[in-house]
Amino acid sequence: MEYLLFIAWLVIFAWLVTKVKFFTQTELSKAQLIIIFLLKIIAGIFYGWIGIYYGTMAQMQDTWSYHLSSIHEYHLLFSDPQQYLSNLFYDPYHSGVDTIFASSQSYWNDLKGNLFIKILSVFDIFSLGHYYINIIFYSFITLFGPLAIYRVMKDVFPGRKTTILLAIILVPSFLYWTSGIHKEGLIFTGIGLVVYAMYFGLKEHRWGGRRILSLLIGLLLLFTLRNFILFIIIPAMIAWLMAAKKPKYGLAIFSSLYLLFIVLFFTVRYISPKLDFPQAVVNKQEAFINIKGGKSTVDTRKLEPTVGSFLRNTPQAINLSMLRPNPSDVHHILSLAAALEMLGLLLLFILFLVYRKPDATSRAIIYFCLFFSFSLLLAIGFSVNNLGAIVRYRSVVIPLLVVPMIAQTDWKRFEQTFSKYISFKNNV
Repeated sequence: MEYLLFIAWLVIFAWLVTKVKFFTQTELSKAQLIIIFLLKIIAGIFYGWIGIYYGTMAQMQDTWSYHLSSIHEYHLLFSDPQQYLSNLFYDPYHSGVDTIFASSQSYWNDLKGNLFIKILSVFDIFSLGHYYINIIFYSFITLFGPLAIYRVMKDVFPGRKTTILLAIILVPSFLYWTSGIHKEGLIFTGIGLVVYAMYFGLKEHRWGGRRILSLLIGLLLLFTLRNFILFIIIPAMIAWLMAAKKPKYGLAIFSSLYLLFIVLFFTVRYISPKLDFPQAVVNKQEAFINIKGGKSTVDTRKLEPTVGSFLRNTPQAINLSMLRPNPSDVHHILSLAAALEMLGLLLLFILFLVYRKPDATSRAIIYFCLFFSFSLLLAIGFSVNNLGAIVRYRSVVIPLLVVPMIAQTDWKRFEQTFSKYISFKNNV
């Protein structure tokens, strides 16, 4: 029965992918859309399989834990519909908004998991509680994120559609972590909707109801599923709005505004103690440090809520979130894949520096991608000491960095240089 239900839903959603206007406006063919959709499903199935057979070793138990909790919610719908519809809004701690940055004993901290479980329980209604069928539904919803970024980037870099599509879809860690049943897929969808609405709203000077709705849905997803990203993306959006008005001074606007944001990050607590951002980061780091076990956990210098401590920890944060895992961190197949991917991305970055070609495209969107991504990576590096979690968390910004890098690399010049080198080696 499960197999027949899987095939039936697969056929329905494969057809639906070719009919949804948001997808068809990418100008990708029906076959391309279906292939991308199937790739996400395959990655999601592999993610679930890893969670069963290598869950403890690779710390992948969360996906099945969410599934089991969603089954409980699914049954609750029929046994106590009132509780099912209201328990998401119940605060057992009675703490209010004061604990929005708390890492434990907080309604807001629990909300990300509770909401995700609630979404899965809705899938269970149609899948009859089967995990692998839920992957079809999840793959369809989370397809909006990468295709939103694709629509933006193909407009930013015209004539490079294939390169952009491959850079978005085929980065292994991005495909893997945003396709599996975990929060990253929806988080990236939130980021994608925000970028899509902002870019075309600013370009066309038109903010219709659908565009505003896309922006609000994107921000709501970020707030409910990983609220600290909301407080990172808003400064980037403000800088983007201002830079769009004076494109020639885009870098100066982003740099000066971010200097102001850094000052506010450390000083706004003196205006309102509830907005103690440095202490919130310190608390997040402490929460991760207190999680014992795991081969990918590394020793880190403890943060203090001071400017000096953040400065001293910046090199460590950069190393953790942008350079690791390296070969010495390999303990299993997933860490090996992550280490190889990191080496590949570093190689692409070197090629970009050597073969970068001048581009007349709008710089504001590129500055947004760079400043937002770097800020998020720093936040991850400051607070997380588990390499597995770092790889998962940072997967949601990889397309924002890889696509501009690959799109602005002169691959023809690289090919010519490589061909000359091969010819020289053969003649020697």
